[in-house]
Amino acid sequence: MRLRTVLLSTCLCVLAGQAVAQKALNVGVGGAFTSMDPHYHNLNPNNVLTSYVFDSLVISDPQFKPAPGLATSWKAVDETTWEFKLRDAKFSDGTPFTADDVVFTFDRVPKVLNSPSSFNFAVKPVNRIEVVDPHTIRLHSAAPVALMPYLMASLKIVSRKYGEGATTPDYNSGKAAIGTGPYKLTSFTLGDRAVFEKNETSWWADKIKWQKVNYRIIANDAGRIAALESGDVDVIDQVPPRDVATLKGNAKLDVISQPGQRLIYVVPDVGRKEAPFITDNAGKPLDKNPLQDVRVRKALSLAINRDALRDRIMDGFSAPTGQVVPDNSVGWVPSIKPDPYDPAQAKKLLAEAGYPDGFGITLHGPNDRYVNDSKLVEAIAQMWTRIGVKTKVETMPAATFFSRAIRNEFAIRLTGWASDTGEASSNLNWILASSNPDKGRGAVLDPTHFADPKVDALVEKALATVDEAQREALYREATLAAMPQEPIIPLHFQVNIWAIRKGFVFHTRTYEGTRAWDIDAP
Repeated sequence: MRLRTVLLSTCLCVLAGQAVAQKALNVGVGGAFTSMDPHYHNLNPNNVLTSYVFDSLVISDPQFKPAPGLATSWKAVDETTWEFKLRDAKFSDGTPFTADDVVFTFDRVPKVLNSPSSFNFAVKPVNRIEVVDPHTIRLHSAAPVALMPYLMASLKIVSRKYGEGATTPDYNSGKAAIGTGPYKLTSFTLGDRAVFEKNETSWWADKIKWQKVNYRIIANDAGRIAALESGDVDVIDQVPPRDVATLKGNAKLDVISQPGQRLIYVVPDVGRKEAPFITDNAGKPLDKNPLQDVRVRKALSLAINRDALRDRIMDGFSAPTGQVVPDNSVGWVPSIKPDPYDPAQAKKLLAEAGYPDGFGITLHGPNDRYVNDSKLVEAIAQMWTRIGVKTKVETMPAATFFSRAIRNEFAIRLTGWASDTGEASSNLNWILASSNPDKGRGAVLDPTHFADPKVDALVEKALATVDEAQREALYREATLAAMPQEPIIPLHFQVNIWAIRKGFVFHTRTYEGTRAWDIDAP
């Protein structure tokens, strides 16, 4: 009798384990993804989405340190050569992964058509790939590339077999979306959802926790919360700070927060002599762009009450800043503080710049990409209007916003950026360095035309410096050279907030996104 009881108990445990393994995880995300092509658009919602299907040579651990991915190890052979040992892995169709797929990926990235934000920055420093054997490659560069492992963490590897001749629509249809990752794509609807099934046969890493993942865009904050409360989804991201207290009062839910890397900032067009959406007080276009004057940019920064944005708009879930990396990150400069709220000094600077009565401007921004983005735009517009810069507001869906931004259609806009590396290199290279596609430098999405040769030289030197202490000193020097010029107007770093059904365990990381492998079932 006891043996039968033990056997029955064992069977029930096995069945329970199988039930958990078969369970679907339903995810509701606020950030709109724009493609299943892992090389089309360097946008965080896309990068999280495609990580379900595609791997990179290097992955980031919870502290943003490089860890083995499709490469099991790497080393600097000399100052201009990195060697990567490749994993014995397979694509989800059973095709072996080899060095040839890495070569194909490097060749494909610069050729992706109509990319709003290219991954060319990751492959540009490499001028030659040497295939030592099917599982060993050497990446050669003209100059030292100290951050090569970090760059490889940004680049997802695709199959030559399915990628040869494939376009972005082929990845969106699923035809070419065959990767080495933990899941296989079973359906994808642009602007709506993706459905993933467990990669049963070829996933090389830890056991996959979920048999199926339903990954939905629910852009509306209230709709996302309602879906969680009703049980339609198990977890949501981008929880509005104003709703945290209410959600914490729901006995069926847990709220999780984690300080993040996402910088929210205002981007003034400092380069063009004439810029759109800038007028005199009568509404006539100005023949001179006032944003070219550093005093005007400083005035706009001093007119922003960052503490009020934190307390009234973000409900305490933000960290005001005056630079491009969070406190205590590699490259953070302790002496740079957020600009104080000083409308009197702002008015004085406007008068000194020749605008004692102000001027008119339109502040653009997305309304579904960052936490409270449209509310931030509206609040900043009111603050600027109080100092005489009569500000109109125009917000729009992220897809429209980014496509217009890349075409230089705005004079000033609110946007965001999260470091690819967890330290200052990404932000300096993409936000403060001048645009130089030949060197893989400069933000495509932020074409402000800001350019300072000294800043560029310091950034380039830092990116080529292997010694970590020396590299951080150069990051700080570049930041100190750039920020007094007000190339951007930093606001704050977001705090990432998720809500999840009670009993689920969410292993948070400093970077954004909801990844099924970070969530344990009840």
